[in-house]
Amino acid sequence: MSYQTISKSSGSIDSTEGLPIYYDLYVPNAGSDKTYPVIIFLHGFKGFKDWGPFPVVCEELSSAGFGVVAMNFSLNGVGESMTEFDQLELFARETLSQDLDDVATVIDALKRGEIGTEKAELGTDEIGILGHSRGGHTAVAAAAENEEIVCLVTWSAVADYLARWSDEMINDWKTKGTTEILNGRTGQVMPLGKVVYDDAVENADRVIALRRVQNLYIPSLFIHAKGDEAVPYSEAEKLYRNSPSEDKELKLIPNSGHTFGGAHPFEDEEFPAPLEDAVNATSNWFQYYLQ
Repeated sequence: MSYQTISKSSGSIDSTEGLPIYYDLYVPNAGSDKTYPVIIFLHGFKGFKDWGPFPVVCEELSSAGFGVVAMNFSLNGVGESMTEFDQLELFARETLSQDLDDVATVIDALKRGEIGTEKAELGTDEIGILGHSRGGHTAVAAAAENEEIVCLVTWSAVADYLARWSDEMINDWKTKGTTEILNGRTGQVMPLGKVVYDDAVENADRVIALRRVQNLYIPSLFIHAKGDEAVPYSEAEKLYRNSPSEDKELKLIPNSGHTFGGAHPFEDEEFPAPLEDAVNATSNWFQYYLQ
């Protein structure tokens, strides 16, 4: 069943540090007697829930019969504007551990009814999770440590964040305590503090996707573009090979890049074909294993 109209509500909940985790909740307009499984959507590095086509993607997934919660990590550096990196002091200390804590906080809020709507009942005992890029990396780890998550989809996921950092970045952290990256879209020079590196090293068994996926037996779909210019598709292959799940699939999309043809801002009336392919595969996966 496909629902034609979707309701969107927005809000925030406090992280374990007391910082806001901004979210949008998408639910079908079909009456309060319906119960919808929940999908949590995680953005990637230098990303946010309102990036490019992500809101339309969430609407599309919701129309398939789901409540979709798109969240901003509390330290992603985007404030109340929702689209501008105006909190670089937070971005500089966004650790993988805090991202995982934020996912758990959202799950707890869902179960307590703090994220919800009178328009629809949300089923929160069995939750799906979808993450893009670094968000896909975090989605794997979150699925491994939150029993409520029973179905996983990753888009363009990093397999091992410890392998993402160059020798130059590591040297900067060790000698200067910080390194800098360029946001090609905005032109901002964005700092990354040593705490980001230290957290990943010290908590690798908890936060690194390639380690956590080895103990993850839930249905898992790994989607990646063969032409990904930011994260090679071999990352998805590693996650797939190391997953022990009996219900797993690797989907490689040709002729596309890291965001499957989506861009920010997203002004197209229709999805690019590769993105539509990713959305359809994701929707079908959740409909089969979550509903």
